[in-house]
Amino acid sequence: MTSPPAARGLILTVTLNLALDVTYATGDVDWDGVNRVRTVHRRAGGKGVNVARVLAALGHDVLVTGLAGGTNGEAVLADLAAAGLPAALTPIAAASRATLAVHDLGPGPSERRRTALFNEPGPLVTEAELERFLRDYDRWIGQAAAVVISGSLPQGVPARFYAELAARARERGVPAIVDADGEPLRHAPEGRPEIVKPNVEELARALAARGGPPGPGVDGLCEAMRGAQALQRSGAGSVVVSLGADGLLAVTPEGSWRAAMPYRVEGNPTGAGDALVAGLALGLVERTPWPERLRRAAALGAAAVAAPVAGDFDADVFADVHPGIRVEPARA
Repeated sequence: MTSPPAARGLILTVTLNLALDVTYATGDVDWDGVNRVRTVHRRAGGKGVNVARVLAALGHDVLVTGLAGGTNGEAVLADLAAAGLPAALTPIAAASRATLAVHDLGPGPSERRRTALFNEPGPLVTEAELERFLRDYDRWIGQAAAVVISGSLPQGVPARFYAELAARARERGVPAIVDADGEPLRHAPEGRPEIVKPNVEELARALAARGGPPGPGVDGLCEAMRGAQALQRSGAGSVVVSLGADGLLAVTPEGSWRAAMPYRVEGNPTGAGDALVAGLALGLVERTPWPERLRRAAALGAAAVAAPVAGDFDADVFADVHPGIRVEPARA
């Protein structure tokens, strides 16, 4: 069994809207009746936590940071400790959220299997708690080779907060990746992060907020490239757009590339984008050329789809899909 190679240097992950993730694996779901759950997984979640799990599985040094409170926050801390994931979470008074993923496992063809996500909005964070987090963050960022800032914002956190975190990292010479949606994504380039990573739907929403083409989706590679170029002109160093089963599009200072998948991997897509971001973070600290950086990131994303729980990836799927990914120059 072959795993993707690990890199060196601490990678900091920031998850402000930390969660206790609950995953139900069920049979054929009856949305109007009673369903029996086959298996239940409960563990620490949030996009940055998933990124850290993938990096740690590759043997990379990570530090999970963010906000945690209440019984859910305690459960998250206990799970991180049990998993051997180093964490430095800033305490808050309100309870951290929970999320629920319902993964329909059958019967019938695998392409008909579906996953439904139910995400709570998260706690209300006070200004004093945010200031305390920023003091902690300024201390942690000095130890990092890269920082991944990802996920939704809890209540009370300004939409420009991710841009501020990226700017603080940049001031210390630490490259940042921002993976967000909505207003946090729209403002993220203001902090000049090294990479912004939307999926195609998130990119469409950001364009609509900027007065670009209306949602619900960006249709076609040319439209996605123009949207990525708009975010880049706003301050992002590079923009990597996840196209789902169709692979990746990257607009970078060195050129633009499209990574095309050799086949579709079926399974649970929850956490696939986080595994992809883990691959991009590895590329940052290793200074891997963009084509190979995209190939590894896309393969990690596909391998995560094949794993039952967010934060895991299937190393066999990675080894199978990685060599078949085509990375070619992309033009609008």
